[in-house]
Amino acid sequence: MSGTPPATRPPGWSSPFAPDNLRTVDRVHPLEDITPEWAWEGSTGRGVKVAVIDSGVEASHPAVGGVQGYVAIDEPRKGEALVYSEDEHEDVYGHGTACAGIIRALAPECEIYSVRVLGPMLTGRGVVFAAGLRWAIEHGMHVANLSLTTPKQEFFGLLHELADLAYFKNVVLVTSANNMPIPSFPAMYSSVISVASHATPDPDLFYYNPEPPVEFGAHGIDVKVAWKGGGSMTMTGNSFATPHIAGLVTRILAKHPGLTPFQVKSVLRALAANVAAP
Repeated sequence: MSGTPPATRPPGWSSPFAPDNLRTVDRVHPLEDITPEWAWEGSTGRGVKVAVIDSGVEASHPAVGGVQGYVAIDEPRKGEALVYSEDEHEDVYGHGTACAGIIRALAPECEIYSVRVLGPMLTGRGVVFAAGLRWAIEHGMHVANLSLTTPKQEFFGLLHELADLAYFKNVVLVTSANNMPIPSFPAMYSSVISVASHATPDPDLFYYNPEPPVEFGAHGIDVKVAWKGGGSMTMTGNSFATPHIAGLVTRILAKHPGLTPFQVKSVLRALAANVAAP
């Protein structure tokens, strides 16, 4: 299990969102007569709790502007009981801070919770990842940003169970596809909002893919992101596309509290830039 670190070429699963491949999708009336003004105009994300399940979040970073809650989950030795700490912690890599900064820019008044499950090398155990996801579901999060993934089949069932649990509890999981074109989890599940990358530098621009499993493409190529130590870096990866969608979802839920995950996904599909206008 690992995060989705920088890629040297367009990340896997992003080809449907490249200009030469992008398909126009017919709008369904009246189901998709939805406007951005209705969906999120004036919304700042206030009241929405967003879990960033990652390497930690640097609360003092100017792009993050504070963290409202913490949990760090560790497995001291393989097979031993997991250890949970809700004390304030730092980002051990920079990846989580990058994701949190993108979400904060899009939804400046949301509540960010740092759920640290990755270590200094941006790797971690699948059981710890699953525990972080379960923590987010059980602690009242509305959105979880999962810019991490695992291709290991042994975690397929466990993560699928948790993704379904989140779905039924109205927790929206926004998940990165692997940077390599291989199946990985939980991005392959229909109950999540799965994200790959496009190259247009517009944080509000996203596309819908009519041939899933990966359904949405957001800005994830050459993205300037916040990084550990108060700085910034330019990065490429589905990791950085995912929080763009998470930020938009946060704004939607702040304006329309109570929407279910499938309703949120329907709103996103209606507003994707490649869905034909009326």
